[in-house]
Amino acid sequence: MTSRLTSSPSRRSVVKAAAATAVATAAVPAFAASSPALAAEQGTAFRHGVASGDPLPDGVLLWTRVTPAPDALPGSGKGPATEVSWEVAEDKGFARVVAGGLTTTTAATDHTVKVDVRGLRPATAYYFRFTSGGNVSATGRTRTAPAADAAAPGVRFGVVSCANWESGYFAAYRHLAARADLDAVLHLGDYIYEYGTGSYPADKYVVRRHEPAHEITTLSDYRARHGMYKTDPDLQAMHAAHPLVAIWDDHEIANDAWAGGAENHTPGTEGDYAARAAAAKRAYFEWMPVRTSTEGTVYRRLRFGKLADLHLLDLRSFRSEQASVGSGKVDDPERTITGRAQLDWLKAGLASSDATWKLVGTSVMISPVAFGSVPAHLLGPIAGLLGLPKEGLAVNVDQWDGYTDDRKELLRHLTDRGIENTVFLTGDIHMAWANDVPVTAATYPVSRSAATEFVVTSVTSDNLDDILRVAPGTVSLVAATAVKAANRHVKWLDMDRHGYGVLDVTAERSQMDYYTLSDRTRQDATASWARSYRTLSGTQKVERVKQPVR
Repeated sequence: MTSRLTSSPSRRSVVKAAAATAVATAAVPAFAASSPALAAEQGTAFRHGVASGDPLPDGVLLWTRVTPAPDALPGSGKGPATEVSWEVAEDKGFARVVAGGLTTTTAATDHTVKVDVRGLRPATAYYFRFTSGGNVSATGRTRTAPAADAAAPGVRFGVVSCANWESGYFAAYRHLAARADLDAVLHLGDYIYEYGTGSYPADKYVVRRHEPAHEITTLSDYRARHGMYKTDPDLQAMHAAHPLVAIWDDHEIANDAWAGGAENHTPGTEGDYAARAAAAKRAYFEWMPVRTSTEGTVYRRLRFGKLADLHLLDLRSFRSEQASVGSGKVDDPERTITGRAQLDWLKAGLASSDATWKLVGTSVMISPVAFGSVPAHLLGPIAGLLGLPKEGLAVNVDQWDGYTDDRKELLRHLTDRGIENTVFLTGDIHMAWANDVPVTAATYPVSRSAATEFVVTSVTSDNLDDILRVAPGTVSLVAATAVKAANRHVKWLDMDRHGYGVLDVTAERSQMDYYTLSDRTRQDATASWARSYRTLSGTQKVERVKQPVR
């Protein structure tokens, strides 16, 4: 998404945000306690931790990265071919090993290791580890999905997005790692950021500096940045505790990416965009516990019994270039955010699903947003967060608002086919929202809602109070009130705080519990429950709930 504030370099975008209050600091589970990236504790072999992802009823993807020599750093291209063994057990003491094997990794894949394990039992917790040259990795815990035809009683996801290293610490990941009740963590994009140091946020607000210091553009650069992120102890703890289900947004490549370029890419000095995007995606698939599709994209579908189908979208690889605000092109039927093949795939999957809930992981917000009477002194910063011009025209060109024909087609498909219980799960804009998704926003609530949407705030990336450098709540109450007044489908909006969500799904309802952090600049930040919203089966509307799921 775009943000254009005058304090940023001309082609950079200031982006999103949040902050918070607190209660108690949770402890990391014992099996993840050995995960901090300290070579002294684990030898030199497994300094980037372990991870699992994309759980299936009979399997899961396992990941690690081996460092076979001191100079075999991420992105270096150095280091010999190295054998790595892996094993999966029913117990964390590995007395009951159920699967194992040996693989070889080389510099061609940046010494990353990905193993797609099959033959496991559905809805079962397993433990896994890797060994190389006498070094044993941290132990990870993972969990398979329910059988495809199982009447699963419930499924629970941690939900996160937008984790900028330089803006703060990843305490949100630590709090998710401490929970023993999650089936997986859903990451909705901006897992890494591509900027050079001091670009976002401004240099004087940097909490910790990332590597490389320059803006990343090459395969070596993207590998090095992924490697640096995976030295974070809280990120390692989350990966060791739960399987990850992830999609990318723009910052895994470059800000406001589209099929042929990006706002944060200058061909004259940074080379061919297609080469840059290919390098970014290659590094992503090397470093993330995500299965690579035949098309080299992240759109795919996971099933959690008859309770939920999770449709995951790629809204960067196939989209048309963002329209200029005010140009009238946002309604052009030739422009697309999904691409024809992906939209047809999504529509077919929603129509054929026999699951109670159709969850859609979308990196940018599908609900429309108009501004109404937002005060002039807040219009610029909010426009920056939402990707709008400071004049406040009600078009969010980087999100579905900039591609209205695709949205119309999808929502019409839901209503024409009578598809109920569609819930969009969204990140990107560094604010928390609970929305009905109206067929016609201008006449809502007289006209109907086709779906609901839960948007989670950022882990660390800037939101309104961070941009204005004021205390949380100082100005956001006025702004949020104005936005809600102009958008009656928006039931709740938090512009100020950082944190994460926990989505709990049963046959009766889907409920999002929103948690906020005390201080993103503190590694020991506490977390507290802020709000909960749910949608009941068959209603296509969200309502407030007075307490989180226990």
